[in-house]
Amino acid sequence: MTGDTGGRLRATAVVTLTAAATLLAGQTPAGAAPTEFDVPLSPVGVDISHPQCDAELPDARAFAVVGVNGGRTTDPNPCLAEQLEWAWESNGSVPEQPVVQLYLNTANPGQVSSLVTTWPSDGETPYGECDGDNTAACSWRYGWERTRDSVTEFFLPAARDAGVDSLASSYRWWLDVETMNTWQSGSDDALARNRATLEGMTAYLDFRGADVGLYSTGQQWAEIVGSVPSDSPLAGLPSWLAGSVTVAQAVAACELPPLVPRGRVDLTQYVPDDLDRNHSCG
Repeated sequence: MTGDTGGRLRATAVVTLTAAATLLAGQTPAGAAPTEFDVPLSPVGVDISHPQCDAELPDARAFAVVGVNGGRTTDPNPCLAEQLEWAWESNGSVPEQPVVQLYLNTANPGQVSSLVTTWPSDGETPYGECDGDNTAACSWRYGWERTRDSVTEFFLPAARDAGVDSLASSYRWWLDVETMNTWQSGSDDALARNRATLEGMTAYLDFRGADVGLYSTGQQWAEIVGSVPSDSPLAGLPSWLAGSVTVAQAVAACELPPLVPRGRVDLTQYVPDDLDRNHSCG
């Protein structure tokens, strides 16, 4: 989801009418095999972001997830307004999924903070006072500030331009956690600082009254965050699992362990061509 079309987690899959009809009716009609997006009231969700700015998007989808950033936490999606307008035309045929959802890119550049201009220098946090060093406190503050800017500087103006709901609390926000972005590494303390960043992001969205979820694969999550304590604010958040190629794999992935304690697998993504599809685990 970082917006790298060559190395993203998500593949994009062409699924034949057979697969879509299996989901809708449990049988395969005779004849040609158009994609699932030719089926009225498709039960499939689609997620998009800046790589799809010039792409032709499907008319039929149950729900949509739109990337607010342009591949990095500090960059906006340049066509966010147009994509929000498109997303709100989703058919809503999967009742347990919000019709429009959003996702944010994530990162923690604390180990190279001298090379970035956005590392915080102060601020109170649950980990104490941030003093500008590479600490859990400043990592938490970094997450809060990047999310605040993504909401207030990127999302709100785009939603208003699109003429759609601009309340952050009206959406579910997913935190996109991938190894392609900049993260701390090399020790348990480094992983704890990465976790603190995600906790800071979650705290800001909680402050805005929004629902929060976590997107990753189990392997990448373990590499970036490691284990999550049961008393972390991340515990209990829903998981959106990447890594499937076919709809059958996505359905099976609903039975995989969630990313955090007390969580649940809410969405699974599958990927065989230029669009990312998503299955609701119900």
